[in-house]
Amino acid sequence: MQNEIVSPEAWLKARLDLLAAEKEFARQREALTRRRMQMPWERVEKSYRFEGPAGTLSLADLFDGRSQLIVYHFMLAPDWQEGCKHCSFWADNFNGIPVHLNHRDVTFTAVSRTPLEKIEAYRRRMGWSFPWVSSLGSDFNFDYQASRTPEQLAKGEAFYNYKIQPSTVSEQVGISVFFRNDENEVFHTYSCYSRGVEMLNGAYHFLDLVPKGRDEDGLNYPMEWVRRHDQY
Repeated sequence: MQNEIVSPEAWLKARLDLLAAEKEFARQREALTRRRMQMPWERVEKSYRFEGPAGTLSLADLFDGRSQLIVYHFMLAPDWQEGCKHCSFWADNFNGIPVHLNHRDVTFTAVSRTPLEKIEAYRRRMGWSFPWVSSLGSDFNFDYQASRTPEQLAKGEAFYNYKIQPSTVSEQVGISVFFRNDENEVFHTYSCYSRGVEMLNGAYHFLDLVPKGRDEDGLNYPMEWVRRHDQY
């Protein structure tokens, strides 16, 4: 590929035109962020249990003493031998981030509906250090649209990304956000799914800077090219 070649003056004009559009996009993104911050909350009434390296945890325990919690629903079912390759692509962006979030009163963790020993084995293989717990035996992933029941799989559809749509796999990706108050009450403040999770993938933002972009045109589906980092 090769784009049009122009003079420095013409290049500067094109860049300034794009800069104006980028600034407008940044303003729109900031406005959207404010709307997200102003979303109403729903109280979490159900008790959930998770298994981590230190033992059994409640949802409130996952906050680790902070008031805000981001959960990444990592696709790893009990009968899978390895994690989803696309979630693994996302997870390669997570190491090193939690310490910065902690200093803004935010805790991050991944959650998967699989035994903890399978999580730990896959974490070691991939070289990750971010928090990651098991929700096996809990309704958590089902309640937050990240897992499918046998009945949903048999029917071939489920509620995902806020609508009923075809569903043929037991796990789906998502992000859920929670707030914990001084009385240890927990509230669900936000969840997003599908392309909504792109905001956590720094690699895609890098690719969006280069002339070829994500270079996914002509593939059978976006991300067809992705492999686990030890399988390229």
